[in-house]
Amino acid sequence: MRIGLLGTGPWAQMAHAPALSGHGAWDFAGVWGRRPDAAKELADQYGVPAYDDVDALLADVDAVAVALPPSIQAELAVRAARAGRHLLLDKPLAPTVEQGRAVVDAVREAGVASVVFFTTRFQPETEVWITEQAAAEGWFTARAEWLGSVFTTDSPFAASPWRQEKGALWDVGPHALSVLLPVLGDVRRVAAAVRGPGDTVVLVLDHVGGASSTLTLSLTAPTAAAGATVELRGAAGVTSLPDSSGDAVSALGRAADALSEAVRTGQPHACDAVFGQRVTEILAEAEAMVDSEPAWSVA
Repeated sequence: MRIGLLGTGPWAQMAHAPALSGHGAWDFAGVWGRRPDAAKELADQYGVPAYDDVDALLADVDAVAVALPPSIQAELAVRAARAGRHLLLDKPLAPTVEQGRAVVDAVREAGVASVVFFTTRFQPETEVWITEQAAAEGWFTARAEWLGSVFTTDSPFAASPWRQEKGALWDVGPHALSVLLPVLGDVRRVAAAVRGPGDTVVLVLDHVGGASSTLTLSLTAPTAAAGATVELRGAAGVTSLPDSSGDAVSALGRAADALSEAVRTGQPHACDAVFGQRVTEILAEAEAMVDSEPAWSVA
């Protein structure tokens, strides 16, 4: 099966292109980007065609991988699904509930497969841990801290307009939710959401099974404080998300495996567009609550 890449930015260069070029089930068939010169440069690195017209690329492939800002991803995902193309999408699925719903509707109506790339869900050690904890009972509470220093270092993602606008809630919030939801169950309500220093957001979630969780999310953490932690406490004791030995390229390759399997079997993956949309709904609820709160001041 043939897969095309939509996007030419740092994430496309660092993860998508190398993952697709070395994949066994997918034939990396071409690149489209909003900047034709960047598309040609990236395509030339992998010996594939660069497309000036996204519809021309869609006509030549069976699926697309998307490495674009959420609003553009949502628009093109609808377009690709309606063309009958399977979707390997990035998180967040969309920046609004309405746009996310449009993607889900298009996927459902076209009968195409979809996988949303939540990195932690496709790393071997963390995938096994999530599966094991989801099978356990009696979780009482959880604490998730996803702290990045994107805006306090020379990260290639610091200049991203959508990250500057949406901040940590929408960038690393999906990662935390992708771990908590399969273990604690869906979110019944966002009980609290407040701003912290910089773009930091602190959430308290009430889950359908009765457990609660707290999330601290940031892209402006000091470098020495950066890192991701998830801790669960319950009848089974205390357990923490393990470190992963895999990198983004290998994790994205596993996501491409999952898409191939969903296409082959017709069975939706746990991280499909429907799950991505549920994450979008929770983020939107939290965003509305955060926007109603005054910002913290730091002396």
